[in-house]
Amino acid sequence: MENKVVLFNTLTRKTEQLVPRTDGKIGMYTCGPTVYHFAHIGNLRCYIMEDILEKTLRYIGYDVKRVMNITDVGHLSSDGDTGEDKMLKGAKREHKTVMEIAKFYTDAFFSDCAKLNIKRPDVVEPATNCIDGFIEMVQKLLDTGYAYVAGGNVYFDTSKLENYYVFSGQSEQELMVGVREDVGEDSNKRNKSDFVLWFTKSKFDNQELKWDSPWGVGYPGWHIECSCIGIRHLGEYMDIHCGGVDNIFPHHTNEIAQSEAYLGHAWCSYWFHVHHLNEKGGKKMSKSNGEFLTLSLLEEKGYNPLIYRFFCLQSHYRKPLEFSYEVLDNVGVAYDKLKKRVQSLAGDGETEEQKFSEYRARFEGALCDDLNTSMAITVIYDVLRDEMNDATKRALIQSFDEVLSLSLFVAEQQKGEADKELEAYVLEKLEERKAAKKEKDFAKADAIRDELAAKGVQIKDTREGTVWSMR
Repeated sequence: MENKVVLFNTLTRKTEQLVPRTDGKIGMYTCGPTVYHFAHIGNLRCYIMEDILEKTLRYIGYDVKRVMNITDVGHLSSDGDTGEDKMLKGAKREHKTVMEIAKFYTDAFFSDCAKLNIKRPDVVEPATNCIDGFIEMVQKLLDTGYAYVAGGNVYFDTSKLENYYVFSGQSEQELMVGVREDVGEDSNKRNKSDFVLWFTKSKFDNQELKWDSPWGVGYPGWHIECSCIGIRHLGEYMDIHCGGVDNIFPHHTNEIAQSEAYLGHAWCSYWFHVHHLNEKGGKKMSKSNGEFLTLSLLEEKGYNPLIYRFFCLQSHYRKPLEFSYEVLDNVGVAYDKLKKRVQSLAGDGETEEQKFSEYRARFEGALCDDLNTSMAITVIYDVLRDEMNDATKRALIQSFDEVLSLSLFVAEQQKGEADKELEAYVLEKLEERKAAKKEKDFAKADAIRDELAAKGVQIKDTREGTVWSMR
């Protein structure tokens, strides 16, 4: 490939040129959601940046295969091997089965992704589809001496590895940044850092999802699923593994340990981690406090989801990003101005090939430099300021939006379509209300007024008839 992509590799703590194992092809894995609740906007920042990475690689000519798991079993509420199962927690909270919870929140997650223009991965695999694969992998680890059975559970023996803390030789204390302290102790473990591959004995007597295994009826540990799903769909070697910085330890550390023990060789070359979105004051955004910011909440407050995407792209993925409504308001104004300016460009005329090539190279260069999205956006503004003709500007920005996915040209059309749908709906309701008043069914007329008000539509009766406006 002519384009040289440079990424920061968490495994080596260095910025390195991306060199895939197979020329022109990229095998990419992203840790998917645990579908026990809505994703908060901090989670979604990670998926936005992974989406940008995938689209950048495709844009410059790579053939990308991206795989994502769905954790619908086995993810515990602590970052170790203790705590309440998140899926069971969600089922208890909503008085539903675990699979009902999984289906609802998987759909909700991909609905959020669609609103944010996040491309669906080529492969999406729920953990519950792969139980046989988990069992096969655990059995091989037992057969080769990397795992042991104790207290009814199967554990990975980290003492068998020369270097368990693979992320640049950092200590456990250094890697525990952002990880909870409620890890607790498990008397079955031979070593403090050992982790569960398969549970048959746990404190969850009413665990809903269990399967037969050579070690008894039970369920997989959280870490095994990503290793198995990644190997199943991408083979024995993976180019890029993505996730949030809070996954570095223990989740990704454990993935590497069990995968390389199972395969007998190095597994993944590049590890791409997105930093936290923080609440005002620097506190990491999480779901643990009960109330958390979701994309739906932003929509209820009147924000276009793509304003949040634009907000995320103005910061580097390896820097913490602080959220506030004041900043989001400013980003919203900038987004609307940019969209209006872009949509005013005329489409007539010939594309100036030299200018097109020059600016496309600058745009690619920004993204290939460790995914510098803020610089890529700067290139858009530079295009708009340039004296080239509108046709060239339009062609360039349409090309850039294949990666940035800000709907700079289609948003107004979609808004216009939405406005027409709203107008048709309001006029229909006003006719129903007029008929209800004529029949002296004032309760129905009031109910229609309330229904419209709930959608932000204000109506006023005048001598000339009923008029309406948006609040």
